[in-house]
Amino acid sequence: MTEPLLGPDEVLDVLVPSRALAAAAESVSPRVRAHRWAPADGPPTGDAARSKVWVPRSGGAPFPDEEFFAALPDLRVVQLLSAGAERFAGRLPEGVALCNARGAHTPATAEWAVAATLAAQRGLPFFVREQDAGRWTPRTHHSVVGASVLVVGAGDIGRTIGRMLAGFDVELTYVARTARDGVHPTSALPDLLPDADVVVVIVPVTDETIGLVDAEFLAAMKDDALLVNAARGVVVDTDALLAELTAGRLRAALDVTEPEPLPEGHPLWQAPNLLLTPHVGGDIPGTNERAAAAVTEQLRRILAGEPLVNVVGDY
Repeated sequence: MTEPLLGPDEVLDVLVPSRALAAAAESVSPRVRAHRWAPADGPPTGDAARSKVWVPRSGGAPFPDEEFFAALPDLRVVQLLSAGAERFAGRLPEGVALCNARGAHTPATAEWAVAATLAAQRGLPFFVREQDAGRWTPRTHHSVVGASVLVVGAGDIGRTIGRMLAGFDVELTYVARTARDGVHPTSALPDLLPDADVVVVIVPVTDETIGLVDAEFLAAMKDDALLVNAARGVVVDTDALLAELTAGRLRAALDVTEPEPLPEGHPLWQAPNLLLTPHVGGDIPGTNERAAAAVTEQLRRILAGEPLVNVVGDY
């Protein structure tokens, strides 16, 4: 989208999910008018129906129906509060750009990946259970220092994970869909997986990455290696991972699962060698503010006639 979305003095109407975000949006300029609206409220009406930008609520809210979009003839941008865009990619009306909040969740998600790796490698879940049971049980587990770490996904978050792990003198290898300097293509995974002590998965959801970590992928990992999934649950074949965990051959740390939320009684709850958190990798103080800043920066660019940023193309 190269043409300006607004005339020099035109008002920018924006649909937002909360009062806080409405206040942040309107603080950008007197030309911004924010309207609190959600698909559950039905098709937008009145001034809200003139909105050129829609900021959806984060999370798993239902995707809006055709009536919602039909009521927004001027809609040109959907600006997400998340980095993940799989719920919207390829589903918007023609001429509507999709933008994510790249960077807003980077520090938190990278921190979770590193924290989970450290905890799993040093056996902290085991020691917490022993503490709860009142048992003093010395045991040697694994180490991050000097480990061979394969990061599958060389985007903003993957690179940040690598920088955070660099202080542990790890042997770091990156894999991504497209090979470039210092990054191997995904076609190289069969050759790289057998040498990795830790495999961190941080890829976007695409047709190519759904089920990427399948039985063949897991079988290629070395015995007792650790899989860390900070991406999305659908990237990993749950049944294949359960088989490896139950057999005791692999270990895992997951912040995301398929299905999600994980239902009561699901086998993953009792799987051995698993550290599991409920999709909280991006949840730290300041994350909401960073996401709001991504929105306000996009609005500023629109008002200034500048190109959009963080446009999700071939996601």
